Amino acid sequence: HVQLVESGGGSVQTGGALRLSCGASGYTFSRGCMGWFRQNSVTEHEGVAGFYPGARSVRYVDSVKGRFTISLDNATNTLYLQMNSLKPEDTAMYFCAASPTCGAWPLDPRPYTYWSQGTQVTVSS
Repeated sequence: HVQLVESGGGSVQTGGALRLSCGASGYTFSRGCMGWFRQNSVTEHEGVAGFYPGARSVRYVDSVKGRFTISLDNATNTLYLQMNSLKPEDTAMYFCAASPTCGAWPLDPRPYTYWSQGTQVTVSS
């Protein structure tokens, strides 16, 4: 049984920063795909950041490039999303996800197997 548990959400003002953390129970982040997705009133599980170390590749949705950073701490088996220069349009429920195998497009949520319960990020102006 695999569970992904995330934390770090909250409410910040425009220009602020948050770091989301995702820990896995019963699963080791490895050479499969891992990523961060968000859901709001207009987007269902939009791919935000994807990382597949087997291909040494990182992908970001255009709207967060230069502001968000996905990273993996292998020692603690923890996936992170550092979010800087936050904007109101970043407001969403954020989810971490993982899969033992990687799909053709790492920001497509459909191939992902394991999902967290989500954490709310709210950015006010």
